[in-house]
Amino acid sequence: MSDLDSEVLPLPPRYRFRDLLLGDQYFQNDDRVQVEFYVNENTFKERLKLFFIKNQRSSLRIRLFNFSLKLLTCLLYIVRVLLDDPALGIGWAPILWVERKMALWAIQVIVAIISFLETMLLIYLSYKGNIWEQIFRVSFVLEMINTLPFIITIFWAPLRNLFIPVFLNCWLAKHSLENMINDFHRAILRTQSAMFNQVLILFCTLLCLLFTGTCGIQHLERAGENLSLLTSFYFCIVTFSTVGYGDVTPKIWPSQLLVVIMICVALVVLPLQFEELVYLWMERQKSGGNYSRHRAQTEKHVILCVSSLKIDLLMDFLNEFYAHPRLQDYYVVILCPTEMDIQVRRVLQIPLWSQRVIYLQGSALKDQDLMRAKMDNGEACFILSSRNEVDRTAADHQTILRAWAVKDFAPNCPLYVQILKPENKFHVKFADHVVCEEECKYAMLALNCICPATSTLITLLVHTSRGQEGQESPEQWQRMYGRCSGNEVYHVRMGDSKFFREYQGKSFTYAAFHAHKKYGVCLIGLKREDNKSILLNPGPRHTLAASDTCFYINITKEENSAFTFKQEETRRRGLVGPGRGQGSSHLPVHSIIASVGTVAIDLQNTECPSAQGGEGGKLALPTENGSGSRRPSIAPVLELADSSALLPCDLLSDQSEDEMTPSEDEGLSVVEYVKGYPPNSPYIGSSPTLCHLLPVKAPFCCLRLDKGCKHNSFEDAKAYGFKNKLIIVSAETAGNGLYNFIVPLRAYYRSRKELNPIVLLLDNKPDPHFLEAICCFPMVYYMEGSVDNLDSLLQCGIIYADNLVVVDKESTMSAEEDYMADAKTIVNVQTMFRLFPSLSITTELTHPSNMRFMQFRAKDSYSLALSKLEKRERENGSNLAFMFRLPFAAGRVFSISMLDTLLYQSFVKDYMISITRLLLGLDTTPGSGYLCAMKITEDDLWIGTYGRLFQKLCSSSAEIPIGIYRTQSHVFSSSESQISVSVEDYEDTREVKGPWGARAGTGSGGGGSGSTHGRHSVGGDPAEHPLLRRKSLQWARKLSRKSPKHTGKAAAEWISQQQLSLYRRSERQELSELVKNRMKHLGLPTTGYDEMNDHQNTLSYVLINPPPDTRLEPHDIVYLIRCDPLAHVASSSQSRKSSCSNKLSSCNPETRGETQL
Repeated sequence: MSDLDSEVLPLPPRYRFRDLLLGDQYFQNDDRVQVEFYVNENTFKERLKLFFIKNQRSSLRIRLFNFSLKLLTCLLYIVRVLLDDPALGIGWAPILWVERKMALWAIQVIVAIISFLETMLLIYLSYKGNIWEQIFRVSFVLEMINTLPFIITIFWAPLRNLFIPVFLNCWLAKHSLENMINDFHRAILRTQSAMFNQVLILFCTLLCLLFTGTCGIQHLERAGENLSLLTSFYFCIVTFSTVGYGDVTPKIWPSQLLVVIMICVALVVLPLQFEELVYLWMERQKSGGNYSRHRAQTEKHVILCVSSLKIDLLMDFLNEFYAHPRLQDYYVVILCPTEMDIQVRRVLQIPLWSQRVIYLQGSALKDQDLMRAKMDNGEACFILSSRNEVDRTAADHQTILRAWAVKDFAPNCPLYVQILKPENKFHVKFADHVVCEEECKYAMLALNCICPATSTLITLLVHTSRGQEGQESPEQWQRMYGRCSGNEVYHVRMGDSKFFREYQGKSFTYAAFHAHKKYGVCLIGLKREDNKSILLNPGPRHTLAASDTCFYINITKEENSAFTFKQEETRRRGLVGPGRGQGSSHLPVHSIIASVGTVAIDLQNTECPSAQGGEGGKLALPTENGSGSRRPSIAPVLELADSSALLPCDLLSDQSEDEMTPSEDEGLSVVEYVKGYPPNSPYIGSSPTLCHLLPVKAPFCCLRLDKGCKHNSFEDAKAYGFKNKLIIVSAETAGNGLYNFIVPLRAYYRSRKELNPIVLLLDNKPDPHFLEAICCFPMVYYMEGSVDNLDSLLQCGIIYADNLVVVDKESTMSAEEDYMADAKTIVNVQTMFRLFPSLSITTELTHPSNMRFMQFRAKDSYSLALSKLEKRERENGSNLAFMFRLPFAAGRVFSISMLDTLLYQSFVKDYMISITRLLLGLDTTPGSGYLCAMKITEDDLWIGTYGRLFQKLCSSSAEIPIGIYRTQSHVFSSSESQISVSVEDYEDTREVKGPWGARAGTGSGGGGSGSTHGRHSVGGDPAEHPLLRRKSLQWARKLSRKSPKHTGKAAAEWISQQQLSLYRRSERQELSELVKNRMKHLGLPTTGYDEMNDHQNTLSYVLINPPPDTRLEPHDIVYLIRCDPLAHVASSSQSRKSSCSNKLSSCNPETRGETQL
């Protein structure tokens, strides 16, 4: 150990721990050298250089002084000319000698000395080894010409009257001005527009040319006609403008030579200046210039950040943004990294937009461009993703970086961000409003399967409209559909509202019904003052308070409505008096703007006995077949919910049904479902929703529909024996957004009997983490295949499906030609429409304008009429010109770009995103209701009108109706569609036909009804198909004999129509045989495939908040907001049973099942 210690050398003195603590006082004799850096800056020359050149602020002051000095010399020259009195006569003496006063000479000498010293000092400081380069500079030569002669006159007095061209200092002043502007920009650390600099330089060049020419000609003409400065200036202006009057001309050759030189210089210098100016102007048109700080502080503006700006995106934003009156004074600044498109440039040149929209080419990641857009002074910043990108994840990454950059630069600017994929949403949670495209898309497509045309309903709600679309149409359905499309969601504080103020202290259901009856407004939800959560239909238990914020659907907001209360009271008194039944159909319109029509019932008296008695007579239908039986009456809506009306009975029955034992009609064992939250979420930020779940996760092998495994041997949908129809989703990949398609269809408030099996038809194999997320849901399967492959469609059970959802594929969202991205999807869907005409197909398109090609019929004159109507509405400035297209009105087609307005509306209505997510089932708030639907059957027509239905739902199950999905028969003018229906219906000639050969009730189930509202099928026994063509020919001959009235041209046209119908029939037969042959080849049973009518004689559309006197029609589907069944879980089971029994005893058994799908 001692040897080891002896080998270790001691630390040098500098590294001893004691010395490190005590400092360096023990080492004063070290050989250390103190090095001083940047010693050269301490020299006198460097200090002068720092003051005159390097320092921006001091250099700016020096150049400003130099500029002022040069202007002073030019001014002194003018003063000298004005005081001069040249001798008469022509000679060289007046040119070489001038009269200069002693005081003027002294001032010019002082200025010359200062200028000379400054010039020499700058030459010394900027000397870099080449003295000749400094001496032969133009500015140095001009400086010497204008300063040295004055210095010489100090020592030689006879030369004091020598002419010196001091006016040439104007060029030195121009040079100083350019340097001064550059220093000014460096000093304030901001870049001025290059356009401004170039314009200033051009203007200064013109002034210098004019000043030099004026002074030169005036001096040389001293030996001629002795022109004044004003006359010389006039001559220069006339000459340079190429006018040349000729009244003033130079008389001697020196002045004439000067004019020639000046014109040559102008011809060389000015075109170069103009060329650079034009180039900068063109570049500025591309980049867009700046948004001035003064405008940003005095005016309001919003910024739109996009990666590429298309004309459709721009017009959607501008039309929706400026649809609100309070935003008319706002400016829109567009910040885009790409050059302005030609179509966008043309639009922005329209006076309507050129004064409001400013286009800036720049990136949101550069603080310089954000400063140009004055982001820190903006009222809001909209950041939109490029959905046409092939790699949507990369597009989201760009959006996230833009959002971060804007938040870093302007933390107080409200952010409105659009994200494509849900897994990227949590990166922008700091934004004020975020809309995830795939979340909304898949949830909306899922609701389309159980609440038909939900996509159309939501799209109409989030678009701003005045309800004027289609009002000039001769079609009654178009006028009504267009009028109801003007309904939007508005809010008002209850204490300040004329609509709802009188219902303070009443139940929510009572207020909703009476507000709709009296004003035509539909109260859908509210928000407590002490709670930020919005509640849709909180139910009859909720009592309204003055501080509540009410959300309602109406044509316009309450502030824009006029009321006639006095007229209402006087008319009502007259109605209550004599002949109440006679005047019930003449009630006044209480809201002029809403104009909701007449209410078929009168519930002003809220006492139960009188209300029941009054309505018992009014709701009775006319006697049928001489019988005097009356339908059940509707119970009144109570002001406050009592103990017997706390819960809707059907909700309790749904829950009890879910807990029942397996059904007796099935021999197969049924797996019991449990209710809970999905254990695995595919992405961060998904809202937890209580769902129907499997008690044990299904193995991944059991999720494959078309392949058996050791757990089951089923290989097709028929073998599973599903009781309900299938829902098939065709997508390219199993993205995380597809999870939001499953959750709304498996939500806890869906009855177990209503659950439809879900089959995911995927082009690519799903990832294991996605299978892990969906394996807990019941009846969810997947299969690899494509929608353009008939075998894949048949294997996934399309003949047992009610709904097929075709999702837009990411790989086809971008195309070389605009609007061609949907070509493959449209053709594939058209093929399925021909092969399976009864199937309800919902298609997502990239471009909304392509929806006119869905279910395309080339010779359909009615579609052509709708096309003309669409063009007319677009010319009238409608934001929803495509709304009258039959596929969109029926909810058959949807484009996610139509939901961009949801983000735009959030700037004015900050609650729109929350309400939309609640309606779609993306968010679940305790106590908030959900969107569902019910079908009006023949047994429900005794209710009569929508207003009575509103009362029926509010009084029995506390549900709030918000609209109707109507499917009605329609006589198309197309010969193609008429004859196709006639051929179908005349197969059995014994049936009675209408004038167009259609059965009564053919349109009952038609092209707009989904899985929950039935389907009307037409077709004979499959065994008769081989004889179908022969029967059709025989039927055609019979018709030809029975129709002697068709003569001449009309007869020929009629015969051609019959031939066309026979051709269509044979074509449909060929398609049927094709499908059956493929099924036999795949080993699938063909019994499930029946040739169905394609329902070309029906159309469907959505009526949002229709007037109370709207008559109910068979097969109407009513959109409902049903209250949350978990809102009253705290109640005991005994009270629930007593509540349900009381309600069942007081309600007709028919009314209990009305709200079931």
